[in-house]
Order: sequence, then C-alpha cells, then structure tokens
Amino acid sequence: MNDSPAGSPAEIPADAPAGCPAHGASADVPPAPALFTWEFATDPYPAYAWLRAHSPVHRTTLPSGVEAWLVTRYADARQALADTRLSKNPAHHAESAHAKGKTGIPGERKAELMTHLLNIDPPDHTRLRRLVSKAFTPRRIAEFAPRVQELTDRLIDGFVAKGEADLIHEFAFPLPIYAICDLLGVPAEDQDDFRDWAGMMIRHGGGPRGGVARSVKKMRGYLLELIHRKRENPGDDLISGLIRASDHGEHLTENEAAAMAFILLFAGFETTVNLIGNGVHTLLRHPAERERLQRSLAAGETELLATGVEELLRFDGPVELATWRYATEELAIGGQRVAAGDPVLVVLAAADRDPERFGGPDTLDLSRSDNQHLGYGHGIHYCLGAPLARLEGQSALAMLLKRLPDLRLAGDPADLRWRGGLIMRGLRTLPVEFTPGARSDEGDTLSTL
Repeated sequence: MNDSPAGSPAEIPADAPAGCPAHGASADVPPAPALFTWEFATDPYPAYAWLRAHSPVHRTTLPSGVEAWLVTRYADARQALADTRLSKNPAHHAESAHAKGKTGIPGERKAELMTHLLNIDPPDHTRLRRLVSKAFTPRRIAEFAPRVQELTDRLIDGFVAKGEADLIHEFAFPLPIYAICDLLGVPAEDQDDFRDWAGMMIRHGGGPRGGVARSVKKMRGYLLELIHRKRENPGDDLISGLIRASDHGEHLTENEAAAMAFILLFAGFETTVNLIGNGVHTLLRHPAERERLQRSLAAGETELLATGVEELLRFDGPVELATWRYATEELAIGGQRVAAGDPVLVVLAAADRDPERFGGPDTLDLSRSDNQHLGYGHGIHYCLGAPLARLEGQSALAMLLKRLPDLRLAGDPADLRWRGGLIMRGLRTLPVEFTPGARSDEGDTLSTL
C-alpha cells in the first residue's frame, strides 16, 4: 500500500484517543460519534459515515478494553482483507488479548478449538481450506436445496396458524441450526442439544460469558465423540467427508477436524440467523421493495430474489466487522500508520455503505446489479459457507413472503433490541403478525423456488 495516496486524510497519531479527528481537520467538523453504545447498535450507519469522512482508519478502545484500528472505506477494506501482512493468528497480537478471552470466540482456546480457518494463515490455511473444500462442494449444497425448503416449510408450519410469531426464535434461529446439523451428520436425536449450545453462544451479549465457554466445551466434547463414531461408521455427511479428505497424503488430525466442524457450525448458523432476521426487518421497513419482491415471486421469477438477497447483505448484513487481524509488521492502511502487533478490524457494514463505491448507498434497491459487497469477506478468507447461507436466505425469504403475504411488524419498532457483541449484527427478537394460514401439508402443494 502507498504510504500517502492522493487525497488521503492526514495521519492520526497511533496514540490518539478514540474519536480524535485527523490533524488539520476543519474546526467545524462535528465531534466524533460515540461507538459501541446501545444507540449505536440500533443504527451504526451515521457513525460509520462520520468515520469514513473524517477518520477512515480509526483507532479506538473497544468495550473489552482492547485498542484496535477500524477500517471503514470500501477501497481500504478490500485491500486490508487481502493483505498478507495482516495475520489471522492471534499470536501476532502484541498484547496477547486473545489469551485473556478478549478477542476471538469465547472459550475456543480453553476448548482447544483454535486450529480453524479463522485463526490461521498460509500455508496451514491453504492446506486446511483445500481439505475442507473437498467436503463442502457446490454439488453438495445444490443437492441440499430440497432439504432446506423442507425445513423452511416445517418451521413456518409451526406458527402459521397462530397469526403471530417471533421470527428470530421460531424461524431464523432454528433453520440454519438444523440445516448445518444435517450437513455435518449430527443425528436428529442430538440436534436439540446443538440448538441449546448454539443459543447460548449467540446470547454472548445478554448472558454470562462463562456460559458461552461451557457451551463451547460441551460442543467440542460432543464433536470429538461424533468424529470417532464417524471414523468407524462413515456416512455421506460433512464430518465423514472431513475425515476422508486428504491432500498429498495429509489428513486432518482429530483436533483439526473438531475445530473445523465447530467453526463451520458457529460461522454457518449465526450469519444466517442474522441474514434472515435483518433481511425481513429491512423488507418490513421498505414496503415498496418488499411488494416488488412479492410480485416477482408470485410470477414465478427468481432473479429479483437472488439480487435482493445480495442487496440485503450489503444494506444491513449479518456480519458488521470482519474477524480479527493483526499487523505482522508496520504498514499503512489508507495513509494511516499501523504498528506491528496492532489489531485491525475491517468494518464491513461501513465499507458496504461507502458512496465512493455504491451509488445511493443508503437506498435499498433489490435489483442492484453492480453489487460487489464485502458481506462475506474477500481474499483467501472469503466465507466458505456463503453458498449455503445464500440458499437458506433465499428459501427463507421466499417462503415467508409467499405463505405470509401480509406479514407485518408487531409492536413499536423502537422496542426492537439488537444483540450485543462486536462482530455480528442481529436482532434479539423480531415479533411479527399476519393472517393465520394453513400448514404446507394442508390443501395444495406449495410451489418451489
């Protein structure tokens, strides 16, 4: 990266306090907005607009006490996501905050689940991703589509006759949990345990941190037991595929297989919970676009659904900040010096509203064609499960809008609360109401996508 690209703002000193604008900024620049408050969580986009304009690579103190750089402009974000000098390995953090449980997934270190794709660099990352990709193929995802629709219909059947539901707890949360459990090969009788553990993991903003770590430990113990059973009796599932996968004679170790299964579960469900929840919430706040999508679906079209899910990912996506990166050497991002060992967090939500990259970035346009959003990352750490999340998102939104055509928010929008946490963005609840309908096995068979 160039140290002083044309048009870049003056550098902010590395020891500048959070909210300090660049030197030389105009005296009439408004003060820096407060970050990581409940008000910020409700609508972070005005604060991100300020950062893009006045402090695009911004040093701040996170709620955990860790100091980190926030990267908010699209061009800088895309470059940082692909910069090999920004390591995913927490060992490069100068302050070893990960060892104190202040970065990463709570409990993963104590549970010996560190050797997954979000925490390693090449060449180990290259080897593990190649092995996992062999078991996580587009063909497998395409073959899984009927099962996703079956799960979607079954969950809607559970509340369609009531005329009301909490779409997070009754729909958006269980759908990806059951889907990823099916893919991994978790027996049906064990899936409710997974649902309980996963529920504790995404309540990290509203529950005891120790509870998260205990759930992670229980999940690891179960996964090791399941891997052992799959070695003796493999099937046509993802864990069996991980065990069989090899590359030039190399196999995943038992710990590597458990860590990979864990991160596929963790990354594969919470992102989809938020994609569905945020997506429905956005459509309910933009009735013209929602009605446009409903007309398209009624006509048997799928193009607007496909572009629409991408736009929902850009507009208010499930991952607010990319996972942790650490500078392995002194470098410059957007003209700002970043010292070796400093943590860097790429703010995907800010980059995807950058007016330098997207026309009308604060406008929802479900037919937006030029939409290279960063919702699933960029570079070698691009989300491996993106095709599955898209499949689940499209199926969920299509069936909700078809089966509950007058779906509407129940209660005051101001009462909605967003979950705490640094990386993900999602609602705690999404109460809705609608005209009660029939189950999918009553009357005519519902049309498929």
